[in-house]
Amino acid sequence: MLREALLFDARGRAIQQHHKVFSRDWDEIGDWSRRVYMPYAVSPTGRAAQPRSTMHSAMVGRITVTRFAYGIPVHIRDWSQDAGNAVVLTTIGGNARHRLDGGGAVETGFGESFVVDCSRTDYLVDFDPDHLQLNLTIPHAVLEQVCQDWFGFVPGDALWRHKCGLGGKGSSWLALMDYVMRCIAEAPDRLASDRIGRHLEQTICVHLLNEWAGNAGLDLSDPRNALAPRVVRMAESYMAERAAELPAMTEVARAAGTSLRALSEAFRRFRGYPPSQFLREQRLQGVRRDLQAAAPGASVADIAAAWGYINKGDFARVYRMRFGETPSRTLRR
Repeated sequence: MLREALLFDARGRAIQQHHKVFSRDWDEIGDWSRRVYMPYAVSPTGRAAQPRSTMHSAMVGRITVTRFAYGIPVHIRDWSQDAGNAVVLTTIGGNARHRLDGGGAVETGFGESFVVDCSRTDYLVDFDPDHLQLNLTIPHAVLEQVCQDWFGFVPGDALWRHKCGLGGKGSSWLALMDYVMRCIAEAPDRLASDRIGRHLEQTICVHLLNEWAGNAGLDLSDPRNALAPRVVRMAESYMAERAAELPAMTEVARAAGTSLRALSEAFRRFRGYPPSQFLREQRLQGVRRDLQAAAPGASVADIAAAWGYINKGDFARVYRMRFGETPSRTLRR
């Protein structure tokens, strides 16, 4: 079923699309992919520079399901964090190579998936000439809502920044994907808004979150997670809004209405890291966003200084360890 996903309905008729399903035009493909995924940068990596793209899509609740290939080998990077989406990419033809932080990679063949929350971390992927992907684009806000509704809390970046493979031959995730494609074939125009579509949306998200969290070493069913105190969430919100001001931890604790010792203990117990680590991540992500959006003539030093980084050598080292490239390279791109 996956090999013909989104092509035919249950009666064998072509599923009608509201857009072209084949294109050789980069602008046309880019416009479609920005709408169904998010803005990103793509470049060919082989001799062929002109794509032969296949494009199909359907909605399941608030999840966008796509069947997509460029028809040539490509490298994709710089996925927009502002779009607020996570993606689950399932290979149904050829191979894909998904980069991990630290220099490793996960390669996916038929029936194997990879999940990354592009609203929380960067993402690099290479597709071979024969690649064909069956992808899910899920708003981060939907995943947070499902976490709150089903598990009683919203996880931190220990989950959202974790990139990993899942599924594969004989897996329950692959069986779920096959089931979803069969549901689309039976009712291709109904799943965007009716109850069946919302039920499928919930099923997909709950299953995905459980597998994703397991790979990240988290147990979403642990009752301690649901008890994460309000002071932790208040502190995170305060630091996210004022990261560039580099607030002292005593100031953060005071804003959250608790002592520094109590706040540190709450973070250790319910997040697994100190509050200062959360602030460091917010600053690094802020610098990266500004480097990516910088106007011509902007300098790394000025952007880093705006986020409180004075020592250029230390900043460059920390940035490269976090993102796998120098800040100057991010600025050039």
